[in-house]
Amino acid sequence: MRAALPLALIAALAGPAQAACRSDAMLVFDGSGSMAGSGFVQNQTPRIEEARAAMARVLPEVEHHRRIGLVTYGLGGSCEGIALHFGPRDLAAVPILTALAEMTPQGLTPLAESVERAAEVLDYRSRPATVVLVTDGNDTCGGRPCDRIGRMQAAAADLTIHVLGFKVVGDIATSGTGLYGILPKGEVEARCMAEATGGSYTLTDTTSELIAALRAVLGCEPTS
Repeated sequence: MRAALPLALIAALAGPAQAACRSDAMLVFDGSGSMAGSGFVQNQTPRIEEARAAMARVLPEVEHHRRIGLVTYGLGGSCEGIALHFGPRDLAAVPILTALAEMTPQGLTPLAESVERAAEVLDYRSRPATVVLVTDGNDTCGGRPCDRIGRMQAAAADLTIHVLGFKVVGDIATSGTGLYGILPKGEVEARCMAEATGGSYTLTDTTSELIAALRAVLGCEPTS
């Protein structure tokens, strides 16, 4: 029979993980035009409504142990349509859900620029930073996520980017993304941002799957 670990050792091993899951984080939420679609089945609930529902389940659970801020994109139909709503704050669930409820999906996808702006809010060059991206597709504004993350990672103190793809369908990559042709179903170029920083790259097709993915990257496992 394997001997049980001493409580002091368990606490020491758990310390870094608990610190990481309690550190400030920025949420980057896709509000581009494609989020008005329903994904794989037409005439069903729009992606953005399902994503809002997932946020409404998870954020009240995690807001008591983690400060969270919000960046959204897709405003006004241009690549300048990025909004920094606020930086990490206590009890962020209601402010985030209110901001998401007021969004109308439209416009393009300045994904890479939005992620970098979120990281800037966290002062990622000087201290650990966690960014959680929820998206249904690729950067359509020439942001080149894979090129950008190389530059960011070289300057970062300890940057982690989690990429959660929600109902991503086969997408057409153009010269603006750095890829060409039709991407496989579920693939987003921003995967490289997660892989380069040791973050999670998770594909979700349902609200329950997105809830689980959000809990995994934003929540802390309860300690006994």
